[in-house]
Amino acid sequence: MLRINDILDKVQSYLSPSEVEMIEKAYIFSASVHQEQIRLSGEPYLTHPMEVCGILAQMKLDAATLVTGLLHDTVEDTLATTEQIEDAFGKDVAFLVDGLTKISKITLGNQEERQAENFRKMILAMSSDIRILLVRLADRIHNMRTLEFQSPERQIYISKESLELYAPLANRLGINWMKMELEDLSFRYLDFEAYNDLARRVVKKKEKREEYTQEVNGIISRELDRFGIKGEVEGRAKHFYSIYQKMKEQHIDFDEVYDLTAFRIILDSDKEKDCYEALSIVHALWKPVPGRFKDYIAMPKANRYKSLHTTVIGPYGERVEIQIRTRAMHEWAEEGIAAHWRYKEGRALSSDDGDQIKKLRDLLDVQQEIENPREFMSNLKVALFPEEVYVFTPNGDVRAFPKGATPIDFAYSIHSDIGNQCIGAKVNRSIVPLKYQLKNGDTVEIITQAGHHPSKDWLKFVVTSRAIAKIRNWVKTEERKRSLVLGRDLLEKEFKKHHLKFGQIAKSSKMAEIYTEYHIDSLDDLMAGVGYGKVSPKHVVHHFLPEEETKKETTVAGTRKKGAETAPVGVSLTGIEDIMVRFGKCCDPLPGDEITGYISRGRGITVHTANCAHIREMDPDRLVDVQWDIREKREYPVQMRVVGNDKKGLLADISSAITSVDVNITHAEINISQDGEAVCDFAVNVNDLHQFNKVIVAVKKVREVVSVERLWRP
Repeated sequence: MLRINDILDKVQSYLSPSEVEMIEKAYIFSASVHQEQIRLSGEPYLTHPMEVCGILAQMKLDAATLVTGLLHDTVEDTLATTEQIEDAFGKDVAFLVDGLTKISKITLGNQEERQAENFRKMILAMSSDIRILLVRLADRIHNMRTLEFQSPERQIYISKESLELYAPLANRLGINWMKMELEDLSFRYLDFEAYNDLARRVVKKKEKREEYTQEVNGIISRELDRFGIKGEVEGRAKHFYSIYQKMKEQHIDFDEVYDLTAFRIILDSDKEKDCYEALSIVHALWKPVPGRFKDYIAMPKANRYKSLHTTVIGPYGERVEIQIRTRAMHEWAEEGIAAHWRYKEGRALSSDDGDQIKKLRDLLDVQQEIENPREFMSNLKVALFPEEVYVFTPNGDVRAFPKGATPIDFAYSIHSDIGNQCIGAKVNRSIVPLKYQLKNGDTVEIITQAGHHPSKDWLKFVVTSRAIAKIRNWVKTEERKRSLVLGRDLLEKEFKKHHLKFGQIAKSSKMAEIYTEYHIDSLDDLMAGVGYGKVSPKHVVHHFLPEEETKKETTVAGTRKKGAETAPVGVSLTGIEDIMVRFGKCCDPLPGDEITGYISRGRGITVHTANCAHIREMDPDRLVDVQWDIREKREYPVQMRVVGNDKKGLLADISSAITSVDVNITHAEINISQDGEAVCDFAVNVNDLHQFNKVIVAVKKVREVVSVERLWRP
């Protein structure tokens, strides 16, 4: 357990005696208010704020941030107040603690709404002071380190959130060690078998890799000395999640991953030209691999990361990945914005650091207008997507985009009107399709036409959150216009059937009851809801019918529905009755998957998995909450892909593994890739996600199998 003296020893080297004294005072305050509180691990609760403070001290952050680390849960979890914090530790600390408390104090709504609101508030807080986000990241790191004491369900939820949101946030701030640790810890809980297997294999090769690392280090160091270049060479194993991602993306086995160790040349010089000189020395030593050189000094990453990356054919014909950077570049690469957050009284961030925070804020600002929680979280994940390509405007300006970005994304990055009126694009002076994926070095020119409007089909290939939000907003506005017209028409017809005038009743005070029941604010919302299919016009009319007629209608409806079930066994719908339900064939939802429903006019509700790729193309106003309601066991179809080394008997071994879990194979298709691998696609019937996961585990145990994954149809 970390002790307060350990923290004080760390901070004495860079904080003043009065600041060290304030940290000690915060420790005593935190210990007194958290007294008798216990964590799930059985340890005193105080261990958590102590560890968070220890992480912040390791990053050499300012005194106010360290004090906030010790006090970050006091207002939320104890009787302490913000006023007490301000009286004892000043306005700066009180502001930071209050910002963190507001992020955590969310109790309304479902899990998805709480998560969306949590991140919405975190972005707003970050706009005021980036230190709030740094404390939040340290808090998440320690929670992930002690995740074993949570329930399996919470482990999965927290790990997924850490991998998809907190790790990319750390990456955007340039805090590399945090990103890597969050990825590895999340990987451990999301796929324990794969993590364990990888860890075992890495340990097995450890001695051999260390010998190779020392040899390469020695060769590079001697060559740098020979040319009078001062610096150090270090080699360290890549983190597990990056190795796993490479195996998965390239469909290769662990033994085929050659560059398990990344080498860094960290120069004492602060001159960029010396990095290029060191690069020429490395390339003179070993032949570079074509297409594997990246110059992040000339074109830094969005998080201001600078370095030269090259891959060479090193000793014994092995591929060696080498990064070359100055000490200042290295400090930023590891610590990011935190490396420059050395607060002293009256000194703010440098302009470069301020620009970095502004970039992150601008990147996320477009999300703030999105009301739908599911859409907000989906767009936020896209906004934090780390891989980038660099393209040029016709004027020669460089713009960075996520990998897979298209000319439409480029158009919306310039201006919303340019995006909306885009009818074509030229890349390197040649006309290209709008779905063309931009490549590094492309020069992009957009062709527009006044009066042109965006197409809903664009949502199938755009990737930037800005483009997605703007296209969805336009589609949503158009859909709402059509739904208003349709909704009014349906309501007028239904009221006319009962000899009632909709126009007169719409102005009556009784309409307020309808608004309250459906959680809407106006007549337009009601008509739009009817037009979308979310509200039944019959249900609205019943509020205005005499009691005898209402009873008669209910009896007739009951007779008509008797013996007929419109929803399939296993799914319940929130607030919607008497509607046909079917499962999306694009994602084959299984009990245990997070699911959502989409209202389609005339075809009822289609149930999709919450992460189905088609969800982002749909109008958020037509999405409804659905839940699994399993009363009888039944089978659900699901697709899976198994990639393995093409050996005799492989298909029989895989089939045997699947049937050993009492699962039936309904279809199998086998193809041999150019690399000589067998790609086996199976359709199987399972009872739920738990049984499907058992199938994956069983198949992974087959000796020649390289990877197993659930298959999503286009």
